[in-house]
Amino acid sequence: MTKPSEVIDTIVAIATPPGRGGVGIIRVSGPKVVNVAQQILGSLPTPHKASHRLFKDKENQTLDDGVAVYFPGPNSFTGEDVLELQGHGGQIVLDMLMQRCLELGARVARPGEFSERAFLNDKLDLTQAEAIADLIDSGSEQAARSALRSLQGDFSKEIESLLLKMIEMRVYVEAALDFPEEEIDFLADESVTIRLNAIKDHLLDITAKATQGSLLRNGLNLVIIGEPNAGKSSLLNVLSGNESAIVTDVAGTTRDVLHESINLDGMPLHLVDTAGLRESDDVVEKIGIERAWQAIKKADIALLLLGESHTVTNSDEIIKRLPSSLPLITVQNKIDLTNEAAGKRNNKIFISAKQNVGIDVLKEELKERMGYQNNGEDVFIARRRHLNALEQTRQLVSNAEIQLIEYNAGELMAEELRMAQDELGQITGKFTSDDLLGEIFSSFCIGK
Repeated sequence: MTKPSEVIDTIVAIATPPGRGGVGIIRVSGPKVVNVAQQILGSLPTPHKASHRLFKDKENQTLDDGVAVYFPGPNSFTGEDVLELQGHGGQIVLDMLMQRCLELGARVARPGEFSERAFLNDKLDLTQAEAIADLIDSGSEQAARSALRSLQGDFSKEIESLLLKMIEMRVYVEAALDFPEEEIDFLADESVTIRLNAIKDHLLDITAKATQGSLLRNGLNLVIIGEPNAGKSSLLNVLSGNESAIVTDVAGTTRDVLHESINLDGMPLHLVDTAGLRESDDVVEKIGIERAWQAIKKADIALLLLGESHTVTNSDEIIKRLPSSLPLITVQNKIDLTNEAAGKRNNKIFISAKQNVGIDVLKEELKERMGYQNNGEDVFIARRRHLNALEQTRQLVSNAEIQLIEYNAGELMAEELRMAQDELGQITGKFTSDDLLGEIFSSFCIGK
């Protein structure tokens, strides 16, 4: 991993979006900030105070008239000297000011490099750095609030608390191994089991919150499947609120995969409408059916829609071909034709997509399957890598328990706990490769 002392260059970027606007911001960070400020502003501004200044070029001609703020390191976002030049939002003006900074020895910042330097200088950990990008990209109020909780350190505190429990457990176990003359039979000590169960419970709680946070960030992919003319396109339209799909009484109208995204009380749901699943000699329809099965493989959950004329045999054949790990919701459509009541009965939801009846029941089922919490105040935003690390940690803790209970192998138990601790440390960045850092920060905005 790159050390802070090795970062010796000064970086600059336009921190506001491109285009025409009232205000445009140039951000500079690094050892040459003082010189940049003196050359452009004439003198160094008072730290942490906004001051009205004229921005000058190398000929001492005014480039812009704006506000300058100087943050001396380490009391800045990056931990280095930072200068922000807040001028008018015209792109030409910002480009000229940017060029002046480059003339004074700065270089153009990479995407996310300001946040990366903040991480490398211990101003924030990796989960907090990632939360910056997630806050910017959040697609709902609930996602934004969860990202802000991660940015403020809620996720990190949970991980640190769990790490502390693991360290205490390891200290106890390894002390018993290192000092056998003390005759501490830790394997028979009930407190070991109690501590291990506390670690497992805490890990489950964090995983549940992180899973909810991951859904807020990424959403859930729901594929709508069924026989032709079951009403899949009608359901897509009513859920999305758009006439995205063509609806006719002709079976097999949908020949391709259609995508729509909706928001269920702050939780993103990505809908995929597919061609009706049946045997067909039509070349185009066969391609659509094949794409439907490809979409099913990528889905997080499937909704099997049954029409008025469905047969149990055909439905069963579809279910048999579904991946065994894919969660399934069965929905009976067209109850307006069969005079059945809307609602949920016998693990099946009854609706009429055409009449918009029973859709609220279906939405509640979808929210429940997504793990929706009405009060998500303790949820923090999370990424797939966090969930993977938590799953690996869970497996290692489970292995440690097996070594304790089944084999009385204290040394192996301690080693499993050590690996679990290292895995958790990757979430906050205590043990992180340069490759992972490059992958994370390259997805950030330039200037952030």
